[in-house]
Amino acid sequence: MSSEQTPATPSSSETAGPRPRRLTYAAALAGLEGLALVAGGVWMLVEGLTGDPDDRQSAVTGGITLIVLALLPLLAARGLLGRRSWSRGPAIITQIMALPVAYNLLQADSVAIPAGIALAVVAVAALVLLINPATTQALGIRGPGRAQDGKQ
Repeated sequence: MSSEQTPATPSSSETAGPRPRRLTYAAALAGLEGLALVAGGVWMLVEGLTGDPDDRQSAVTGGITLIVLALLPLLAARGLLGRRSWSRGPAIITQIMALPVAYNLLQADSVAIPAGIALAVVAVAALVLLINPATTQALGIRGPGRAQDGKQ
């Protein structure tokens, strides 16, 4: 059998070596955000159905929306743990979307301020972890112009 007919074996940096801690931490933060969205969505949904909200339909719709939105960071976290290169994009998008939410929570004059601080810290920390060169290399992401020449 010639070398052209042999199937390619995965020898890229995606499968070589242990997963860097930075990648594991980034996945954990994305998963934490996803779980928080699910918890908030379930809470809104239950309050909308059993409580006395101002607008029951808005509460139910908001709860369902949060639960659906939780899929993005949860899928990203799973992909990061599996060292899938596609997962970094959704994880970064999640963090970028979290920053304005954190800002709005910080502008509130209530108990939401600590939640805004926590969300901002998690989003910035996850962004730093996701753009780290070790994370990029572990995911097998090559820089611009490096896709054709195969060099890192």
